[in-house]
Amino acid sequence: MSYEFKLPDLGEGLTEGEIARWLVAEGQEIGEDDPLVEIQTDKTTVEIPSPAAGKVARILVAEGETVAVGTVLVVIGEDGAAPVPDEQPRANEAPEKEAAAASDVSPGLAPGHAAPGRVRATPLVRRLAQELGVDLETLDGSGSQGRVTEEDVRSAAGSPGLAPGHAPEGRREPLRGVRKLIAEHMKRAHAEVPPVTWVEECDFGAVDLKRIVPLTLKAVAEALQEVPELNARLEGDEIVYLERYDLGVAVQTDNGLVVPVIRDCDTRSVDELADEVARLAEAARTNKLKPEELRGSTFTVTSAGKLGGLLTTPIVNYPEVGILSIGRVGERPVVREGQVVARPTGTIAVTFDHRVVDGARAAEFGLAVIRRLESAGPQAPPGA
Repeated sequence: MSYEFKLPDLGEGLTEGEIARWLVAEGQEIGEDDPLVEIQTDKTTVEIPSPAAGKVARILVAEGETVAVGTVLVVIGEDGAAPVPDEQPRANEAPEKEAAAASDVSPGLAPGHAAPGRVRATPLVRRLAQELGVDLETLDGSGSQGRVTEEDVRSAAGSPGLAPGHAPEGRREPLRGVRKLIAEHMKRAHAEVPPVTWVEECDFGAVDLKRIVPLTLKAVAEALQEVPELNARLEGDEIVYLERYDLGVAVQTDNGLVVPVIRDCDTRSVDELADEVARLAEAARTNKLKPEELRGSTFTVTSAGKLGGLLTTPIVNYPEVGILSIGRVGERPVVREGQVVARPTGTIAVTFDHRVVDGARAAEFGLAVIRRLESAGPQAPPGA
């Protein structure tokens, strides 16, 4: 008896998901609730446990493929009979393509043998072959049921039998998962938003640098109430001024940059913000973020710490209209009361959508944040 596991409805109106990584292999015995597969949705990766115990009979969708909710992903149990991947609906594919894929196996042929003139390969492998100039018809697939794999294509691309000019240059990886989503998001932000960046120095002498992010979140939430244009959206011919202060915090992970959302930054204490930042950052780095923890931010704060450089010009996290970046903080010479002294100094940069926010208002916002950071605690005297 077998169990067909289908891509579940992950909520939030999602209709498709990308197979980011399989956590099991065909033939492996697994238990109920054991880690099964990582699914890429929107901006995060969700780990899904196995709903049943047994042997992994067949994995039907390859890593990197995007499929619709309801698609059979894997068969668990001794009976491996289930639709092959090419017979299942692919997200955003026309019915004609599905029909063509379903005809990979002729009714008159024994299972595992491709019909004449047809090659068994996933859409990802077909795209790779086209990019590398490899004729799939010339390959003997090493995968299940004679399926052509990525390794088959890459091996053929580097073989001496190919015509000159077809050999690939450099190491290539498919653009997928978080990196693919980042690329799409950045492309849209660059196309939609006319950005301008305002920069000013900030004396961080009053700031506990271990708490710089929660302190900045608090300062930003308060400053946004003074300059509401930066806590807004442009929707068609209307500017929507938001009355909540849910701030995104950019977190670097091994899979790329993600932006979990800290809710109600205007009403939480700095200690509460610090705890929430730590919780969400850990969840981001371990792929434990929930989809709802990545949606609905009204403004974003980013800081790369020691790697931040003297100045960064961040890209607006569309559809927001502004983002604030904290530059690297270090001891630098500044003039205080006519004396040159060393102070822990960094930059505050605000990139804003010039369709919604005027430069003067962005400057007022940035200075309001700096004013709060510079008075976050007792200031040391000049030269101290």
